Amino acid sequence: MLNTKWWLLPLLCFSLGADAARVKDVATVEGVRSNQLVGYGLVVGLPGTGEQSPFTEQSFKTMLDNFGINLPAGMKAQIKNVAAVAVSAELPAFAKPGQAIDITVSSVGSSKSLRGGTLLQTFLKGLNGEVYAVAQGSLIVSGLGAEGADGSKVVVNTPTVGRIPNGAMVEREVQTPFAQGDYITFNLNRGDFTTAKNLAAAINSFVGDETARTLDARSVQVRAPRDIDQRVSYLATLENLSFEPASDAAKIIINSRTGTIVIGKDVRLFPAAITHAGMTVTIAENPQVVQPNVLAGGDTAVQQNTIIDVRPDKSRMFKFDPGTTLDELVSTVNAVGAAPGDSLAILEALKESGAIHG
Repeated sequence: MLNTKWWLLPLLCFSLGADAARVKDVATVEGVRSNQLVGYGLVVGLPGTGEQSPFTEQSFKTMLDNFGINLPAGMKAQIKNVAAVAVSAELPAFAKPGQAIDITVSSVGSSKSLRGGTLLQTFLKGLNGEVYAVAQGSLIVSGLGAEGADGSKVVVNTPTVGRIPNGAMVEREVQTPFAQGDYITFNLNRGDFTTAKNLAAAINSFVGDETARTLDARSVQVRAPRDIDQRVSYLATLENLSFEPASDAAKIIINSRTGTIVIGKDVRLFPAAITHAGMTVTIAENPQVVQPNVLAGGDTAVQQNTIIDVRPDKSRMFKFDPGTTLDELVSTVNAVGAAPGDSLAILEALKESGAIHG
């Protein structure tokens, strides 16, 4: 049986160094998460920027039928002020019926703009097909578009996507396993064996031995009281507990497409000497006209004369001593005036030679 005296202990402030972090900043509680909702609906009231697509016409007729309005057979409705849209939202954990959530409305057809439109009542469903919220309201669209008679047009941002703050009302609560069982589990945002071990050690040091144990590099299981009020107070204390996460592994991330280089602080270099020289290649075309002698038979012709000149740029060799740090590496590469492409080549060569530790 757990001793519940420490559920209400005041939060202790630990000074673990500059890299200390709170549990809530590096981990989440298993089972406590948001859920994605999606729905299909109609936006009406558009100033001629709607669409005349088959599925929009079908949706429009279905809406009229629901209101008891039946169109004559063979009649085609003109609905340039209507657009079919997809509605998406994120249902936060513990959201209760009657609370409002934000929604995003996106055109799924050929509508040119949703500016000025109003979303009609739309059911938002979860992965299990159940309705969890109902959306409706006037759209806020930041983008705009204008088109001329000659086909030229100007588009600013994205006029076919809009938002409705508090545009959906929650109708059903999602059940969570938070109040079930004798344990709660913290899942690290970035899996690391050292961080998981440090988190379990910090909780055991604060609460008591054998309270927390690591399950793997990402999960730490913690014993918790069954009473829901005590469990909430207990978790509120633990999530503000400070501990020292492990340093990330030494990494160098290279994106040759954009020329971006990101070097981690723990990257080290073994002894290496490098020289990297660029070459300036000049190709000059100097065609010459060749004419035969006056008394000789023949035709005037153009003879191609190509001059190719290759000149190596001035370069210097520089040496990396053991344990060279990131700052020294960057300073040295910048000192020789290496362009991003040259820096990529230097780092790749160092990696292939085994001189980079990271």
